[in-house]
Amino acid sequence: MTVTEPRVAGSGFALALRDCAVMTRRGMLRLGRVPDELAFNLVQPILFVLLFSYVFAGAIPLPGGGSFREYVVVAVFAHSLAFMGVGTGTGLAVDMSRGLIDRFRALPMAHVAVPVGRANAELLRALLVTGVLSIVGLLVGWRAHLGVPSTLAGFGLLLLFAYAMAWVGVTIGLSVRNPEVAGTAGLLWVLPLGFVSNGFVPISSMPEWLQPVAAWNPVTAVVTAARTLFGNPLGLDDPGFWPLAHPVQAAVIWSLGLIAVFVPLALLAFRSARSR
Repeated sequence: MTVTEPRVAGSGFALALRDCAVMTRRGMLRLGRVPDELAFNLVQPILFVLLFSYVFAGAIPLPGGGSFREYVVVAVFAHSLAFMGVGTGTGLAVDMSRGLIDRFRALPMAHVAVPVGRANAELLRALLVTGVLSIVGLLVGWRAHLGVPSTLAGFGLLLLFAYAMAWVGVTIGLSVRNPEVAGTAGLLWVLPLGFVSNGFVPISSMPEWLQPVAAWNPVTAVVTAARTLFGNPLGLDDPGFWPLAHPVQAAVIWSLGLIAVFVPLALLAFRSARSR
């Protein structure tokens, strides 16, 4: 579609889908043109898998027993996907600072295409990162034990969570003043979510006052759900809290809830965005 191409009456939805596809393709092309960013997205989680698998494997006992490597690899999946949202926000903030968002706003294209395209591209990037981490996990001893359908459901749940985190990042990137603020704001919500959870340590090892916070953490729900679907150790003495007893339902509710909240916020932020 060119700038001079007329908009056909009654075809707004189809044209919006086309615009979203174009912006998604732009996001994917950007990954190939900025290889150092993609390399960082891959190297950091690989280091986490190796670090926790070989350094902490014998130091953290699991309630109920089981392989700590299988326990921790799933946590690295979820944490890596959550941290990708920080990069999403920073990248959009960079586009803002360079005036690129203003140029997009001046084009005869659907305004939803920019945030939707960016979130879709991040989902595809999350798929690539998850695939690489799965291979590394298999090399260090991680296995999925419940068959192909359950394994695919586990990966699907992780990618749904990644999509939700991408929309959080898009909202932050369109709302802050510069890339530095975007990175800091992203870490402020990712770090508590990532580490006040059952990702790397069992909830029963935390202080009693902190356990309800960790149990109702969306990362805890996603990690526990993925472990359940993969047939990996859960590290639970007693589920106790509803999200731990029904992790798959809790993970779906959290992910869809975050998408429902942050998609409108991101679109609103884009409409009012101006280059800083």
